Amino acid sequence: MITRFQRFLEKLGPGLITGAADDDPSGIATYSQAGAQFGLGMLWSVFLTTPLMVGIQVVSARIGRVTGHGIARNIRDHYPRSVLWFIVSILLLANTINIAADLGAMGEALQLVVGGPQHGHALLFGVLAVLMQLFIPYRYLAPILKWLTLSLFAYVGVLIAVDIPWVKLFAATLIPPVELTREYLVLLVAVLGTTISPYLFFWQASQEVEEQRATHGDEPLRESAKGARSHLQRITIDTWFGMIFSNAIAFAIMLTTAVTLHDAGITDIQTSAQAAQALRPIAGNLAFTLFAAGIIGTGLLAIPVLAGSAAYAVAEAMKWPIGLGLEPLEAKGFYGIITLATLLGAGIDFTSIDPIKALIWSAVLNGVIAVPIMALMMRMAVRPDIMGPFVIKRRLHRLGWFATALMAIAVVGMLWSSFV
Repeated sequence: MITRFQRFLEKLGPGLITGAADDDPSGIATYSQAGAQFGLGMLWSVFLTTPLMVGIQVVSARIGRVTGHGIARNIRDHYPRSVLWFIVSILLLANTINIAADLGAMGEALQLVVGGPQHGHALLFGVLAVLMQLFIPYRYLAPILKWLTLSLFAYVGVLIAVDIPWVKLFAATLIPPVELTREYLVLLVAVLGTTISPYLFFWQASQEVEEQRATHGDEPLRESAKGARSHLQRITIDTWFGMIFSNAIAFAIMLTTAVTLHDAGITDIQTSAQAAQALRPIAGNLAFTLFAAGIIGTGLLAIPVLAGSAAYAVAEAMKWPIGLGLEPLEAKGFYGIITLATLLGAGIDFTSIDPIKALIWSAVLNGVIAVPIMALMMRMAVRPDIMGPFVIKRRLHRLGWFATALMAIAVVGMLWSSFV
């Protein structure tokens, strides 16, 4: 039994880390706002997005493992440069704003628990995230990120600490109370943009490349089909587990804020730390402490993923040496982007720019830009000149395009509601 469980854990890696990083402090804020503003009215979205998230993440992981290159490199090799730079620029902008919001939330959460300067805490977390990636070799960093996923269980603990109206929960899940209002559609797109986010595509594909390069004798599957079946099976198991875990935590956060903050009439939550603070008088100190601790833990996991995915994209576009497996002096541009994006994000917290107000629009921007990126990925995944004999099968092909279509419909619905 122990041996079987250990083998299962060994299959978990890029998919688990990617899924857990999706529940970053800014994502927690988005899910908290959904629960606080609409109560149980948006829980259905978690069940809808889970298989779609799995589908598109499996596609991104397979592209990386089969080709031996990340998403940006494949776009660079097979599509116009204008398309490449549009996507990379938007990704870098959105990720930097996301980093600023995450660091701000982490600083605020630590301030709520131990006191001290919020901005100083945010800068400290930013420097720590940079040092982790600069000086911890990938073979040690990957297990650290995997262990940090355990911080998400804090939100399971919060859920246990509150009372759940089970009858109302099942009713809202079976018959979703959808509202065709601008506010509902904007937040729905933000939830979708947080759940199915471009930086996750770039990160998981690149991590599959890192895993392949770090394993002696492994080659991209397009060049050597040795062990292809086990590799693709591992990707499927890892991604399914990671995305189900991620969305289960999102469900817990949304449900917790729905049955506490929404029911108490607190419907305007702008930050994850604000959600934690609002929980204290309603659900008690235990719920508050767990919620705040989860913000810090998930932030330490998410910042390297956000900065790293931007660095992979820019470095591949610029043809720079790339990878966390390289020393900083061997990949100056790559590590330079990691440092710049992280510290620029920390710097935003010291300006008059409100990263929290920009956060929801960053999530919406992620939802909008995800559509063309997903379409490109789906086209790449069926091209024999890119994937060789490992083009995706019909079931995965349909699931990926359905996820792309859903994102497009949600974005169109949001834009339509803005003009009527």
